[in-house]
Amino acid sequence: MTLDVLKQDGTKAGSIELPASVFEVEPNEHAMYMAVRAYLTHRRQGTAKTKTRSEVRGGGHKPFKQKGTGGARRGTNRSPLMPGGGTIHGPVPRTYSVDIPLKMKRLARKSALSLRATENNIIVVEDFTLDTAKTKSIIALMKSLNVEGSKVLMLIPQVDKNIVMSARNVPGFTTFLADKISTYDVLNHGKLVIFKSAIDTIRQTFGDAN
Repeated sequence: MTLDVLKQDGTKAGSIELPASVFEVEPNEHAMYMAVRAYLTHRRQGTAKTKTRSEVRGGGHKPFKQKGTGGARRGTNRSPLMPGGGTIHGPVPRTYSVDIPLKMKRLARKSALSLRATENNIIVVEDFTLDTAKTKSIIALMKSLNVEGSKVLMLIPQVDKNIVMSARNVPGFTTFLADKISTYDVLNHGKLVIFKSAIDTIRQTFGDAN
């Protein structure tokens, strides 16, 4: 697949061939589902906790006499049936992580990238840098690339502090390192803006050799 390489002002600067091993893969829905599921479960803290009857304070004496009350007998106020008592089968700290094979992770990423490519939602731009961190620079870039109103993921080959700081206050615009992206990141954004040099980074990270 061949795409135009655009400048910051939206004009054409050349073209580039996207590596077929990454951007022309038959999308595997199950692999993408498993990768997104694993990503979301890893974000869960799993720290919810309630006290059982053995952990609730109190219960040192019988709350009321055995007979003559007309109610059920009680031996402790820590009973789950009493106000302030313990909880039956309540949540306890646990991990929600889901492990998936490394090959499935890579297939999921390539499937997501290929899906965006078939939708014509990938834009390749010439590498650039900003002298200072200005939000206006990213807003102007979005206008020139005609991606206003879309959720945009910009993939850069290496950390650029000015670009990251310029983009962080723009709603719906996210910057990420090209070799660190997840399936969730790709699917959670409708448009991908990729630096020209980041294409080679993606090929080396997710291509045939991997």
